[in-house]
Amino acid sequence: MDATKLQESIKQGENLQQEFNRWPIRPQELAAALVAFANSSGGKLLLGVDNNGAIRGVSDPDEVMRQVDNIAYNNCEPPIEIHQEKVEFGDGDTVIVVNVPRGEQRPYRTNSGIYYIRTSTGRRQAMRQELLRLFQAAESLYYDETPIQHATIDDLDQRAVQKFFAETRGFSWETVGLTFEQVLVNLRLAQVVDEVLRPTLAGILVFGYQPQQFVPHAYISALRIPGVSLANDPSDQKRIDGPALRLLEDAMRFLYIHLPVPHRIRGLEPEAQPELPAVALREVLINAIAHRDYTIQGPVRVLIFDDRVEIRSPGQLPNSVTLESLQLGVHVLRNPSIYNFFLRLAMVTDAGSGILRVIARVKAETGRPPMWKIEGNEVVVILYRAGSSR
Repeated sequence: MDATKLQESIKQGENLQQEFNRWPIRPQELAAALVAFANSSGGKLLLGVDNNGAIRGVSDPDEVMRQVDNIAYNNCEPPIEIHQEKVEFGDGDTVIVVNVPRGEQRPYRTNSGIYYIRTSTGRRQAMRQELLRLFQAAESLYYDETPIQHATIDDLDQRAVQKFFAETRGFSWETVGLTFEQVLVNLRLAQVVDEVLRPTLAGILVFGYQPQQFVPHAYISALRIPGVSLANDPSDQKRIDGPALRLLEDAMRFLYIHLPVPHRIRGLEPEAQPELPAVALREVLINAIAHRDYTIQGPVRVLIFDDRVEIRSPGQLPNSVTLESLQLGVHVLRNPSIYNFFLRLAMVTDAGSGILRVIARVKAETGRPPMWKIEGNEVVVILYRAGSSR
């Protein structure tokens, strides 16, 4: 970068990807700036520029760069790779440009244990939910494996766990000498926290007596909306609470109530067939329950319009998944413990074929493939009803 380009950049002021600092700067302050950039989308730190954009320069550029390298390596965890430039101005002032890429080992923290992120006005400490998302993005923590601090294993339905274990293993846990507590830990439904066994998010959502007592937003909002616009008042609506399997079953019941069910004669008995394939509806609902972002304070929404059904799941697509790769069968888990619950019940496969199956079945029944899109902070699946037109 030359002096002219740097001056143009300085004129833009401090923003999400640019920060000014006079030199000297305290090591912990510099480490915080580097960590914030690495945890966000990257950016550059201009040393020798004050907050109002005036160029002050640094007195010993080589020594400054040495100190910055040392702080990036020793005061940041893990160490942050940076690239520095010296930009000299005609009046003898030199500005050090510290380029910080988006970190590949996020989340980063200072050696005092503080995680920072960038904002449009500077930086701040990451909040709990933001930090959890950083860990999830790095695949170093799955949110559904985090313990629920105010819950105990008495909040879990032991009989339901017992039934699930026996059905999916073919034997009871007593026959192999396991205890209830050991089973919970093995299935990642509980963790020991300060010598107390606490249910994980997955444990509460899958086997809790009242999951919404601990995770209030983990419900399904189901609505039948006349017409084709969300602006219309619903003719029927239901808040669906309970553990994961009940959410699925009650959401399917709501769909069956509001989707016409023609009868087909097979043999001597009529067979009820929903307007949209049951296997597709079930697959999309399971995906919404298992793959949603539980750090977002909002429910899964099931919307039935005259021309379509929409399943809206809070959050973006997990990790490197795109809308295109999703429809090609790319299989990435955000909440593996919740997903494995449905997998062990043989309600889903582990081959990434669920979306492909939904596409094939819906297109065969209605003549139109389903559609996926990102709208706001939701993943939206649209299943067009038979006879509808764009």
